[in-house]
Amino acid sequence: MARMVVIYRTPSDVEAFDRHYFDIHVPLAKKIPGLRKYEVSDGPIATPVGSSNVHRIGTLYFDDLAAIEKAFASPEGQAARADRRLLAPDDSGVQMFLFDNREV
Repeated sequence: MARMVVIYRTPSDVEAFDRHYFDIHVPLAKKIPGLRKYEVSDGPIATPVGSSNVHRIGTLYFDDLAAIEKAFASPEGQAARADRRLLAPDDSGVQMFLFDNREV
């Protein structure tokens, strides 16, 4: 199974960010074809040495990396991608990682 992890830094207006994220972005993303599961962090995000500047982490699950590529080429994927730009317009407030998993 492949994952897409999206990490958002703490925005200047947390309430507005969360309102948009949960009311608009999540419903858009859940329509992406091939999406198997969508998890979102809940509560403060810490590091082993204390607090962090991370506000929200979304983890999206797909069958494989090819499925992620196909999903984001779809109209639903393009809509979610465009909406993500509203949450982090200049890309400095977001990091994204795509990877396959295997059990060890």
